[in-house]
Amino acid sequence: MAGKFELKKAKDGQFMFNLKASNGQVILTSELYKQKSSAENGIESVRKNAGREGAFETRTNAKGEPYFILKATNGQEIGRSEYYSGNAALENGIASVKKNAPDAKVDDTTI
Repeated sequence: MAGKFELKKAKDGQFMFNLKASNGQVILTSELYKQKSSAENGIESVRKNAGREGAFETRTNAKGEPYFILKATNGQEIGRSEYYSGNAALENGIASVKKNAPDAKVDDTTI
């Protein structure tokens, strides 16, 4: 089973998506979009940027847990990961996005 994008509506009516690995685990979560078409453009941006050198920025939260942000060429955030237990898990998460994003199908749950 391949990875997939899950496009859905948030509680407030805005749109967002998750990129899930083949095991169903969420590996990237988007921001909220007012328009469905904007969320769909975000998915295409993840596909395009996932393999780009320098697209991933790693950070740590206040508890010292690492996470990553996927950025477009203009520097805008496209999506971010969960918080990881350590850097090895973080690197695995980035590798999973690079592997799954380009060919992931879209599961549109908004219709």
